Amino acid sequence: MKRLLRGWAGRRETLRERPVADFVYRVLVAVVGLTVLLIGIVAIPYPGPGWAIVFLGLAILATEFYWAHRTLSFTRARYDSVMAWFRRQGWWVQALGAVLTAAVVVATLWLVGAVGWTAGLLGLDHPALDSPIALGA
Repeated sequence: MKRLLRGWAGRRETLRERPVADFVYRVLVAVVGLTVLLIGIVAIPYPGPGWAIVFLGLAILATEFYWAHRTLSFTRARYDSVMAWFRRQGWWVQALGAVLTAAVVVATLWLVGAVGWTAGLLGLDHPALDSPIALGA
């Protein structure tokens, strides 16, 4: 693994010596990192690895951008402290967190039209189930 990292570091230094190649590489890292970061932000309220995807996107960006490195450190520290606080709370606070998370999931699924579409498959058509922003119509 160390050999692989040293080899990559050498190739990266070669790219730094070529301004156009360095610029293209940094743009590609920015596009990939921001794409992964945005997917992670969208996935946060849903069951699964939303925060892990956010951290991965920031880690990709942090390979080339100092601001992303600082943001990754700050976000990881805040996430850890909030999760530690949440675990120390009573069962009712944790249950309230689960209910609020479920409400966000249902609301976003309703906004993108998934609720109306699913209800239509089941023969439960009702105008209130349709997206108010006409997504998924």
